[in-house]
Amino acid sequence: MRVILTSHGSTGDIYPIIGLAVALQKAGHDVRFATIPHYQEDIRAAGIEFYPLCPNWEQADLSYWMGRLQKIRTPIYQLREIYVGANAYIPEMITRMDVALRSADLLVSSYLFPMNKGIADRRGVPFATYAFAHHVVPSPDYPPENIPSPNWLPHRARRAWNQWLWKMGNAVVDRVINNAIRTPLKAAGLPKVRHFFSEPAERVIVGVSEKLMRPTQAEIDPRFRFTGYCRWQAAVDPKLEVELTEFCRGENVPVLTFGSMVYDHPGEVMERLVRVWPRNRKMIVQRGWAQFPALAEDGHIKVIGKVSHDQLFRHAAAVVHHGGAGTTASALHAGKPQLVVPHIGDQTFFGREVERLGCGFRISKTRWPEQLHAAIDRLLGTPSFGQNAARVKEVLLGENGPARAIDELEQFVAESRGRNTPASPRHAS
Repeated sequence: MRVILTSHGSTGDIYPIIGLAVALQKAGHDVRFATIPHYQEDIRAAGIEFYPLCPNWEQADLSYWMGRLQKIRTPIYQLREIYVGANAYIPEMITRMDVALRSADLLVSSYLFPMNKGIADRRGVPFATYAFAHHVVPSPDYPPENIPSPNWLPHRARRAWNQWLWKMGNAVVDRVINNAIRTPLKAAGLPKVRHFFSEPAERVIVGVSEKLMRPTQAEIDPRFRFTGYCRWQAAVDPKLEVELTEFCRGENVPVLTFGSMVYDHPGEVMERLVRVWPRNRKMIVQRGWAQFPALAEDGHIKVIGKVSHDQLFRHAAAVVHHGGAGTTASALHAGKPQLVVPHIGDQTFFGREVERLGCGFRISKTRWPEQLHAAIDRLLGTPSFGQNAARVKEVLLGENGPARAIDELEQFVAESRGRNTPASPRHAS
C-alpha cells in the first residue's frame, strides 16, 4: 500500500506522524512524508522518504509565526492566523500534493489541514485524518472545550444543547478557514471545508490513549478511532548524556522545556528565573524555540539544546512544560509528575488532563519564574502526583498506538476499495 502522510507545525505535529510512518514502513507499506523542508533531516533520520512541500521556512520563520500566534488570545483567531499565514503557499502545496497522490492508495493528513480532503477525493484516494488530541472529537454527551453545558438541564435537553454547540462550532471554524483560503481553493477547483469537527474524514485516527482519555460512556461517531499514542524519538546523544549524568550526579532534577513557545525577551525571562531559583538546587532548562540563554554563573541551572524527550526525561524529578500535545505525551510515558504552564491553544486543555489524571497541576505563565520553586516543592512534596504518574506510565506501556492505527487504516482502505466501482488497477500492498 502506497501511503502519503502530511502534517505541518511544530515537532508536536510532526513526530507522531513520523512514528506512524516508521510503523507503516515496518509493516511492509510504501510511505512518503510530505511537509516543509525544515523537518526533512528528522524524517530521513527515521528512514522515511521525504517529499517537500512549501514554504521552505527556517527556524527563525517558524519562531516568528509562533510568536504571532501567542499574541492572539482567542483560539478561533489563532486558527485564522494559521491559514492567513499559509495562504500565499497553498496553491503550490495543492499542486505538489496533487502530484504526490497520483500513485497513492491512502492520504493521512493532520486534522488541521482539511483542504487535503478535496485533493484526495478528486484523485479517488481514501482520506483519513490524524488528531493529536481528543478535544476535537464531538459527542452529544459533552460540549466543545471551554463552553459550559448546564447540569441543571434534563439529560435529553443537555444532549440537544451539546449537539447544537458542536454544530455551531463546525459552522464557525468552517467559515474561518474558508474565508482565509477561499481564493486558492476556488482557483484549484476544490470544495469548501465543511464539518471540521463532526465529519473531517471517513476515518479519524485519534492518537491518544483509549484507556486514559476516551470519554467513558459517551456517544462518539464510529469514524473516530482511539488508537493510543504514535511516538517517535531522535537517537540518544551520547555526548550530552555524559554531560547530563555529570551535572545530575546521581539524582534526578527538575527539567523545564517549553518546546516551540517563544518569548520576545527570553534573556529577561531567564534573569527572573535565576534571581529567585535557589542556588543550592539544580535544574535543567531546554532552550527550545525561545532560545533561553545560560545565565546561571555557579552552574546550578544547566541550559541545553535539542534532545529527545525520552533521553532528557530520564534525568527528571519532575517535568515543567507548556502543555503541548507531544510534550505532555512524553511526560506521561516517562511517568514523571508534571507542572504545566499553558501558553496557547489547546495547552490549557492538556493541563486540565494532567490534573484529571492526578499527575500534576497548572500555574499561570504570567509569573511562572517567580512561582516555580514553590510549585515544584508542592509537586514533589505530594506523593500522589508521582504515584499517579507511575500508574499512567504502566497503562501506556500496555498500549501499541502505531499497531492499532495501522489496523484501522488498512481496514479503512479495504472498505473504501470495496465501496468503489472497479476501475483501473491500483497499486497493491
